[in-house]
Amino acid sequence: MATTQRKQPKTWSLLGDVRRRPTPYEVTAAKFNYHFRRDPAPFEMDPQAPFNQYYLTYREGSPFNVDDWEGFRDPAKLTYSDYVTLQHDRETYVDILTDHHESAESVAGLSDGWVATLRDLFVPLRFPLHVLQMAGLYVGQMSPSAFITNCANFQAADELRRIQRVAYHTQALAKAHGDELALTASARDPWTTADAWQPLRETLERLLTVRDWGEAFVALNLAVKPAVDTVVNEQLAALASRNDDEYLGLLLAEFQRDSERSRAWTTALVRYALDRDPALAEVVSGWTSIWQPRADAAVSGLAPLFGRAPEPIGPAQVVAAAAATREALTAAAGL
Repeated sequence: MATTQRKQPKTWSLLGDVRRRPTPYEVTAAKFNYHFRRDPAPFEMDPQAPFNQYYLTYREGSPFNVDDWEGFRDPAKLTYSDYVTLQHDRETYVDILTDHHESAESVAGLSDGWVATLRDLFVPLRFPLHVLQMAGLYVGQMSPSAFITNCANFQAADELRRIQRVAYHTQALAKAHGDELALTASARDPWTTADAWQPLRETLERLLTVRDWGEAFVALNLAVKPAVDTVVNEQLAALASRNDDEYLGLLLAEFQRDSERSRAWTTALVRYALDRDPALAEVVSGWTSIWQPRADAAVSGLAPLFGRAPEPIGPAQVVAAAAATREALTAAAGL
């Protein structure tokens, strides 16, 4: 009786001889950034073309590089499909939360003093949050591996999610407390002229000028974004709850889930890089020594606004919370 020989499971050549099937996560990311370290230039054009030279200078030429970025893995191992499913569930929760509070007309019951605080501290938020989105997309575009690109792009999508909800809630505030709250000038003028916002504005405008992909990643994810997230998702959420604004407190706390996912892949990437080349600790620390003080100054600028709410939070508490976040993140990254 003839016997059939069992076929060996096929592997995927891009992953090497791993003797297993690739996961969907690996299929959708492995070596997608094929142009990194491609000889003689990243893209199929004149090697001296400005586009090629830009990548060669600010990606391949970055001091934040290791021999192989393809070994990095997002702790969440998210594909685009996974991300959409995850955020669909979270947005369903936010929609239910919003519908409940709209039915209860919660916004109409907010005190005049609290609405004045929101005008100064909440309404302008869409401007800095858009910068965080843009910076995240830049990191994704310039990353040497699609495993990193996906993390950065999902982070940028998180920012857009937050911006959308800020804009929607601003409109709700305007309907209940005066149309001027929804005017572009009501958000832009504090952002461009109010003393409290200028340190953050300066820091973010500087961030948009960073070209080196490694410095952009470190500045954004180890300094600026953690500081902003602490102010918005934690301290402003707590301030809202203290001032009987349950909806805003819950809404902002929801975005902390996204922040924690961002911090997880950030620390994983730094640890991966340091494991491959311990000397990179000096490179990263050099950048954090520049950007973390700028982020601290931004928090110190905004902190006094918390002390002006009807039921305030002391500015020192806001500053201390941001410092604690920074220290915890730095330690988790192995720096």
